Amino acid sequence: MPAEDHFVNRGLLKVKVNDFLRQELRRAGYAGVDLQKTPLGMRVVVYAARPGMVIGRRGTTVRELTETLEHEFGLEAPQIEVSEVEVPELNGPIMAERLAQRLERGDHFRRAAYGVLRRIVGAGAKGVEIAIAGKLTSRRARYQKFRSGFVAKTGEPIREAVSHGWAFAIMKPGVLGVQVRIMLPDMVAPDRPVIVHKEIEVQAIPAPPPKATDIEVVEEELPIEEAPPIEEFMEEGFEPDSAPAEPEAPIVPESVPETVPQEVPPVEEKPAPEEPKPKVKPTKEPEVKPPKEPEPAKPKAKPKAKKVKADTEKPKAKPKAKKEKAKADAKPKAKGKGKDAKAAEKPKPKSKAKPKKGTEKAKKTKAKESKDKASKSKTESSKK
Repeated sequence: MPAEDHFVNRGLLKVKVNDFLRQELRRAGYAGVDLQKTPLGMRVVVYAARPGMVIGRRGTTVRELTETLEHEFGLEAPQIEVSEVEVPELNGPIMAERLAQRLERGDHFRRAAYGVLRRIVGAGAKGVEIAIAGKLTSRRARYQKFRSGFVAKTGEPIREAVSHGWAFAIMKPGVLGVQVRIMLPDMVAPDRPVIVHKEIEVQAIPAPPPKATDIEVVEEELPIEEAPPIEEFMEEGFEPDSAPAEPEAPIVPESVPETVPQEVPPVEEKPAPEEPKPKVKPTKEPEVKPPKEPEPAKPKAKPKAKKVKADTEKPKAKPKAKKEKAKADAKPKAKGKGKDAKAAEKPKPKSKAKPKKGTEKAKKTKAKESKDKASKSKTESSKK
């Protein structure tokens, strides 16, 4: 068997085992599988968020899985080991499966996608990209992407620092595909170097020895010996003269003409100039004006009484409105019975028929009454 076929068959086997475990361990948070060949058999390492569901009660699920892997996939003595994922929010397959489950439950695709995105970013990921494709809101299929941060898509960082996962959500309109790419926080991009600051230990260097020029010279004081007395040096028989020697005459210098100091005239002290006093303007005393006597108030002129003419004339049939108003202002309200006042105010229309004898007397009496009223109105106006 050539080496190429060996590696191809090994890759196909891993893909088949991965698909089988994905369907069986969907609820356990399946994250991936790793196959390792050992002298004792094939070692199968299963990564899951809930390892207890992979093992099952008293290891029942593990036994079932080992039998299927041995008989259906042809693995020699498979030994299944379960390892727990410490941070499931930073694992692409786990988060893709959780998003697909939320879509199958009936959550709106935007709400479900943003909820998963916030959980991934909160775990410390550098970047996230979620893509959902299928019949989202209409009969025609389309895709929607949700991004946050930085996600590498080419080069070596994809293999080392990007966790990629995909899953399917079976819906009534059709199947929705979900892809999740997570940029891990520990990844260091090649185009972004990291500067590491190291602490350097500084050793103290001893000071050099002092030079000869810098040495201070200290003089020690030696003890002074006392001189021997003079008597030891004097010869025998030598006696000093008892008479003192005459003092020599002092040398007198030649006479020098004495200079008489000239009298210096005293300097007359000039009196200091007096400072000019500031001129003070004489302040004018304010003139006190005598208070004005209030003028006597002029007596108000009494209003002249209006002369009211007696209405001796007979009232006309249709008097003007202005004349009626003037008369109403001038005349006081009629006293007495209401009927006589109305009779006096309302003029009677002229009758075409000839007046009778009885009517003439009535007219005369009315004329007298009108004269009396005019006289009363004059007296009242004069009193006012």
